[in-house]
Amino acid sequence: MKKSIRTSLTGILLCGLLAGCGSNVVLDPVTIPKPLINKIPASVGLRIPAEFDNFVHEEDIIGSEHWSINLGNSNSMLFTQLFGFMFEEVTILKHDDDAGQFAFDALIEPSIDAFEFSVPNQSKTEAFAVWIRYRLRVFDSEGVEVANWPISAYGKSESETLSGSQALERAAVLAMRDAAALMIMKLDEATGISKMAEAKTVMSESIDTSVAEELESESD
Repeated sequence: MKKSIRTSLTGILLCGLLAGCGSNVVLDPVTIPKPLINKIPASVGLRIPAEFDNFVHEEDIIGSEHWSINLGNSNSMLFTQLFGFMFEEVTILKHDDDAGQFAFDALIEPSIDAFEFSVPNQSKTEAFAVWIRYRLRVFDSEGVEVANWPISAYGKSESETLSGSQALERAAVLAMRDAAALMIMKLDEATGISKMAEAKTVMSESIDTSVAEELESESD
């Protein structure tokens, strides 16, 4: 009887320990090397939603392991640095800032549509993998949405020389850098920001010319 009770208690304690397994992963600010590109001739506003600036993903794996992945402000840091490399001028807006109080050619608002990851006991490998689907909504200077672009990114890291939390963090960083590389290559094509800036410049020059001609006509 005593052995049976002790076995039962051991089983309960073991279940409790298993339920608490997993890791808390907190990302440090993510950076990228300066790309060898010409800056897009446009001024943009980057509006950071609160949930984007404080993104945390929590998930139970196979009912026993609990993982918490805190991207924190690593998203904001990455996008701020990336757009600084890509555009001539970048204005950073907080989520509650009024965009109408600023002057720029386009406003970009990023978000995360989905975050998924896998661990070795799921994939039956030594790898941790992360998938992130970002979304960029782009608005013109009048506040009209002109583009809505989903960006799928992937990162994978082996756990042979890293702890589980380190490997998962590394996979998340690689996924974010994968998204950055895609934006460098495709953002202007997908959103047409440079064309918006060019059209706005042409319109402004046309207005200035019309005003100058009108003033000249009045002086005659």
